[in-house]
Amino acid sequence: MDEFVEPLGPRILIRKDQSRQQTKGGILLPDQAEIPTITGRVVEVSVEVENDDEFPVAKYDKVLFHPKNAIPVDLEPNNVLFVVPVDDVVAVFRRAPRPSEDGEETDEFDELEDDIGGLSEYDDTDEA
Repeated sequence: MDEFVEPLGPRILIRKDQSRQQTKGGILLPDQAEIPTITGRVVEVSVEVENDDEFPVAKYDKVLFHPKNAIPVDLEPNNVLFVVPVDDVVAVFRRAPRPSEDGEETDEFDELEDDIGGLSEYDDTDEA
């Protein structure tokens, strides 16, 4: 039997990214380190959010959210799914097309993500 979660009201379902246990500078983080915001991928959006043009988030977007009001969903063994109110989503990561040398737009998301990863010690996209 396949189970799924459909968020209701102004909420979305997010799969939390794996947390880093070490910063880029080599500092080991304790397990209890409280991180005020975390990143994840949108797994599902409620109908209310999908129809709201003022909140441009879609399935599979990478988002930065505040976990204070996030509700863990117990469908997976390590609880990486959370139902999150849209008010707690503080940013959506977008791909930034840039013109290349031949005038064509190219997708420079990997470089942008590396730059963003350098700003956050807790981002797990640059595992070494």
